[in-house]
Amino acid sequence: MKQFEGKTAVVTGAASGIGRALAERFAQARMNVVLADIEKDALDRAVAELEQRQHRVMGVVANTMVRESVEALAKRAIDEFGKVHIVCNNAGVASTGEALKPVWEVSDRDWQWVMGVNFWGVLYGLQAFVPHMLAHGEEGHIVNTASLAALMPGGGTYGVSKHGVLALTETLLRDLRARGAKIGASVLCPGFVNTQIIDAERNRPKELAAAGSAIAPAMLDIGRAMLAQGKAPSEIADVVFNSIHEDRFYVLPHPAWDNTVRARVDAVLARGAPMTVDLEDMARRRAAGEKF
Repeated sequence: MKQFEGKTAVVTGAASGIGRALAERFAQARMNVVLADIEKDALDRAVAELEQRQHRVMGVVANTMVRESVEALAKRAIDEFGKVHIVCNNAGVASTGEALKPVWEVSDRDWQWVMGVNFWGVLYGLQAFVPHMLAHGEEGHIVNTASLAALMPGGGTYGVSKHGVLALTETLLRDLRARGAKIGASVLCPGFVNTQIIDAERNRPKELAAAGSAIAPAMLDIGRAMLAQGKAPSEIADVVFNSIHEDRFYVLPHPAWDNTVRARVDAVLARGAPMTVDLEDMARRRAAGEKF
């Protein structure tokens, strides 16, 4: 996709973090931007800040776990701006309520929440927007946010959901090409980014509340500290924007993890056991200033 000015982008999870940075980057390119998020107050603040800079934006409260909510988002965007050209299915959550349990003990409620937002939310986004984008026939692009967890073993409910997003997006690109569509696709696989994802429990539906004991506050603090040392969301947004412009499919903005990803692939080809992350090596490299 080469032309951005005057086109329309829709970003889910846009009230904070990577989604907020993506919305701002598209607005800087003089696009119309629809920001969607489940947190109304944070969404209103994000929209107001962009409007103060004279950007043409709109906020829509949306629950990506619910198909009808995503369909309503698409309708609002099309009604307001006519055509949608970029869709970033970015909303995501990570469960901490049962993070330390073995996978066979994780409750259905935990699976339903994480898969509902991280996987089904992406699928609903494709179902709601792709037919419209095909119909208007103009250049477009879809970005689905996965994670480096999609390229490594483990990761619990989060890792499983992100592996699903990766496979879904690979399938999406194949199908778009088979149709001869003018729509590109990218899968974003970041490492640590300075966001609030570790506090995603604040948005968990009450009916899907975690059944087990919550993770210890001290461990949450460690997780927050690791994220705080990660890359700025604006850095990720710049990489994504360039990837759309260059029609790049795999978007890996954290090259410090390349050897870990390569080791995983080598383990697969060697028919061996899944590799593990070398935490001591990570600590040394973080101390040396690398951004994970």
